[in-house]
Amino acid sequence: MSQHCLSCGACCAAFRVSFYWAETDAHPLGRVPQALTQAVSPHHVCMQGTANSPVHCIALDGEVGKQVSCRIYAARSSTCREFSAGSEACNRARAMHNLPAIQAEAEV
Repeated sequence: MSQHCLSCGACCAAFRVSFYWAETDAHPLGRVPQALTQAVSPHHVCMQGTANSPVHCIALDGEVGKQVSCRIYAARSSTCREFSAGSEACNRARAMHNLPAIQAEAEV
């Protein structure tokens, strides 16, 4: 996890977090708690709070731009795992919360 992410959380309060239902614990190999999701289509769910306006993922604790954490970080969806600090989408989310853009971090 990027150090920026620990004080940001803008992505969790900017976009709908949708993914295939089998990533939830309703499937034997799924990990995302199904109780924290809602149906989007017959095969996709999203994290509760991310289909609403204002967006705020149910698993996000803390204050965006100050200090945040994800209550299900170890079991987060592929959508969250694939999100990159400093990406175009990251900086769009940061701008929505009046946070300055950051540069993408080099992968190790």
